[in-house]
Amino acid sequence: MTRRDGGPGEDGAGFPSLAAASERDQWPALRKRSFSLSGHRTSVALEQEFWAALEALAAGRGIALSAFVAAVDAGRAPGQPLASALRVAALLREGLAV
Repeated sequence: MTRRDGGPGEDGAGFPSLAAASERDQWPALRKRSFSLSGHRTSVALEQEFWAALEALAAGRGIALSAFVAAVDAGRAPGQPLASALRVAALLREGLAV
């Protein structure tokens, strides 16, 4: 990973610094969405950037976001939180997951 000089409120890698963490506007806000999965209502809170990536994934497959979320839910490992599984799916889309 290439490091860069951080701007105000950033560490050397371009992430918000711990000092800036107390400033809520430095961190992306979570957006909560609700879905019916296996007959149960559930809510998932993710950053807007992840929702945008997931919407693009669903659109690329020609399915609704709710159908994509249901597919991720059905394929996630036991004990893996749905929000984590969705973030990994978004990272895989971007080629960032290892």
